[in-house]
Amino acid sequence: MQQGQELASLYVERWNAASGLPGPCPVRDVLDKIGDKWSMLLVMTLASGPKRFNRLHRDIPDISQKMLTQTLRDLQRDGLVARQVFDTKPPAVEYRLTPLGHSLIVPFGHLIEWANESIGRIEASRLHFDAD
Repeated sequence: MQQGQELASLYVERWNAASGLPGPCPVRDVLDKIGDKWSMLLVMTLASGPKRFNRLHRDIPDISQKMLTQTLRDLQRDGLVARQVFDTKPPAVEYRLTPLGHSLIVPFGHLIEWANESIGRIEASRLHFDAD
């Protein structure tokens, strides 16, 4: 428990240091980009290997084509996803994680684990709050 508290203190310290920098907070800037509704799903879907656009759309059926295109472009812009066009008729396009994108899998994995472990308590808290 003590080690967890020390680690939490370290993270809070880093958060506060980043928040105090001039200009936009780098932590919030990154979290805004990767913490949106679709980015994490796309990163984790691409974690298993390269995929073409239509495969991604089938794997995440509730995302619109427009939002899939926009999110892939945003992830490309941030250097998390690479787009490769193959010289075929018609041209084939494939998306894959870059090394930077792969570096997100473990932190996302921790968040997924936490969410799975915590969902029961979160739902109970929501029920309790909504009952008041």
